[in-house]
Amino acid sequence: MTYREPARTTTRRTPRILVASLLVVIAAIAAALGYQSLASSSSRAASPVDVLGGEHRGALGEADGAVPDGTTVFDDEIPGVANLDPALLSALRQAATDAADDRVELYVDSGWRSPEYQEQLLHEAVSKYGSEKEAARWVATPNTSAHVSGDAVDIGPFDATAWLSEHGAKYGLCQIYSNEPWHYELRPEAIDHGCPPMYADPTHDPRMQPAEHK
Repeated sequence: MTYREPARTTTRRTPRILVASLLVVIAAIAAALGYQSLASSSSRAASPVDVLGGEHRGALGEADGAVPDGTTVFDDEIPGVANLDPALLSALRQAATDAADDRVELYVDSGWRSPEYQEQLLHEAVSKYGSEKEAARWVATPNTSAHVSGDAVDIGPFDATAWLSEHGAKYGLCQIYSNEPWHYELRPEAIDHGCPPMYADPTHDPRMQPAEHK
């Protein structure tokens, strides 16, 4: 009679070093995704309307220039777009049409604003930045703002401002302030001569100075 030794059940154990390696890889992937998300969110240029928060958008409404998310330069029913200077709006639409060929869409973060809306943004800027002097680097008074006159537009997102920084001059669209890559105004002479040098921020713009300083 032959006795067979019971078959041994072999339990395959994952070496500890392999488990540790997998954990390191997972952690690295998670860190990379987190960094990518942060970079994506921080790369988008943010206008004062975004920086100051969204609570003011509903305070005065679209009639005063509040612009809904997803607004483009072709949305005539939005006062913030419709009340822009016609020449500026025409240039924006020409640029937007060509940008679309490069799969870039120009969205309007802010355009024309009523004096009341501009005053509200200014008050919020003073509250956020702690002083009128610091707030003036980002938000003009109702009497000096190019938004109130319909001569300025804030464009987003980042790929749109990047596209305009490269191609805007041929439409006469120029970034005016170094600290505001979203803020564009019409400079027709830029079509032939290029955009003029930018001001560091609005406080260096002669148009923003009080009347007694001009």
